[in-house]
Amino acid sequence: MLSRRDFIQLAAATAAIVPSGWRSAFAQQRLTQDDLLRFQPLGNVTILHITDIHAQLRPVYFREPSINLGTGEVKGLVPHITGKALLDHYGIPAGSADAYGLAYPDFAALAKTYGKMGGLDRVATVIKAIRAERGDRVLLLDGGDTWQNSYTSLMSKGQDMVDCMSLIKPDAMVGHWEFTLGTDRVKEIVDSLGFPFLGQNTRDTEWDEPAFKPSAMFERGGVKIAVIGQAFPYTPIANPRWMIPNWSFGIREDDLRKNVEEVRKDGAQLVVLLSHNGFDVDRKLASRVEGIDVILTAHTHDALPDVVRVGKTLLVASGSHGKFVSRLDLDIQGGEVKGHRFRLIPVFSDVIAPDAEMAAKIDAIRKPHETMLRESVARTETVLYRRGNFNGTLDDVICDALIAERDAEIALSPGFRWGASLLPGDDITREDVYNATAITYPNAYRMTMTGARLKEIMEDVADNLFYPDPYYQQGGDMVRVGGMAYTIDVGKPGGQRISDMTLVRTGKPIEPSRDYVVSGWASVNEGTEGPPIWDVVMNYLTKKKVVAPKELANVRVVGA
Repeated sequence: MLSRRDFIQLAAATAAIVPSGWRSAFAQQRLTQDDLLRFQPLGNVTILHITDIHAQLRPVYFREPSINLGTGEVKGLVPHITGKALLDHYGIPAGSADAYGLAYPDFAALAKTYGKMGGLDRVATVIKAIRAERGDRVLLLDGGDTWQNSYTSLMSKGQDMVDCMSLIKPDAMVGHWEFTLGTDRVKEIVDSLGFPFLGQNTRDTEWDEPAFKPSAMFERGGVKIAVIGQAFPYTPIANPRWMIPNWSFGIREDDLRKNVEEVRKDGAQLVVLLSHNGFDVDRKLASRVEGIDVILTAHTHDALPDVVRVGKTLLVASGSHGKFVSRLDLDIQGGEVKGHRFRLIPVFSDVIAPDAEMAAKIDAIRKPHETMLRESVARTETVLYRRGNFNGTLDDVICDALIAERDAEIALSPGFRWGASLLPGDDITREDVYNATAITYPNAYRMTMTGARLKEIMEDVADNLFYPDPYYQQGGDMVRVGGMAYTIDVGKPGGQRISDMTLVRTGKPIEPSRDYVVSGWASVNEGTEGPPIWDVVMNYLTKKKVVAPKELANVRVVGA
């Protein structure tokens, strides 16, 4: 009987794959670890980038978005093309292994062929192999969203991830969800890391001074490299301000410009921005701030199989959940980038061997909780996923749970991008629920809102997402809604995008002056009361036993 690894190798051998970029690995007779890591080295510096792991120690399924709309000048540009359009743009054959990793079409079928992706023990294998090959030329950078959003990270206040990441020894990192651990815990971890936690755009409001080091200097391959850090600029808006009351954020373009000038004066031959801005913010930033050679993007979870060039700046998008490791080789001569070579390395967990040291650490962390985490609470008959501008099917399950368990008419769930996917027929385990809900402010509230207030909330979130200037896009994806249908015209100006709001159970229009019972979670307001969202969802699933949500059942998108 074929093992999954053998089956993947056989499937790869029979797939129609074009030999360009990292896709060439799958044109070999057998899909092997060596194929995935094969790379023609270039120059004197190798940058490795990982980001948005969201505390996922083990391999996961993760479906890429079907809708990822761009507005204004970025409409129709990567990463705002998805599915077949994305595959066609990069010349990727449908049904191939790289199509599975990068796009949503045929996700369930391809997932059964190619298996899960990621796993920090597999990521460790990739990193160690490249370090062994390139020696002192390698710089490993972590783009943040590392310490939170799983059960073990929640219970350990991020210590599980800190301990595991210490085994692969990043050279620097930045943050976003890290800050939801609160000021004291973040300071405690940062003081013990052993490598820089950077943030040129994060300031201590009490003393009006940098809260973290703005940059760090490294020498790799004889090249002096400056890494400037950029935390998520809207952390106190997207997440609770009360958890970090004395830190302020922002894009701080002028400060960044000054930091670039300073590191250049200090002799930096290569300037890297390790950013958690989001891709569109970084694209605009690259067009406005001179002297940055490379921007390692994060936050928006985009995975692109090639760099995007803006002037002289190279933008790298490395995906999320440990699915990929980006490798960027650079030829630096005379303080300039004379050449580059890039590969988005797919971390197929059934092909890449787990690193023994990391695997042992992960097993030890999970052992006390493994039985509980594996317990099934229900089953799904359709793909459950979250990633995309509007409701994913996993969000629909959460919203249905809020309505049923909190006796509400309408449910609101945040537009988070993280959370693993499940395939039709999969058991939904307690771990699956935690992977979609594990945050430090989980209370599921129940309150009344007028129809007018609901529309105001919807319009505000839509404006944060679809404002034409990316500098004013301040959060995640569109708020997920249950119990209410609506139409959104993304091309209209702020305050005019949402229409046709309808209460699903009655089919009647939402009345501006009427009060509706609303339940939601992840409120940024201090003192929010209610049961933790994971208990709400697990109680609902235990009673429901089987779920089968349909895609975008209650959202109509126009003007895209």
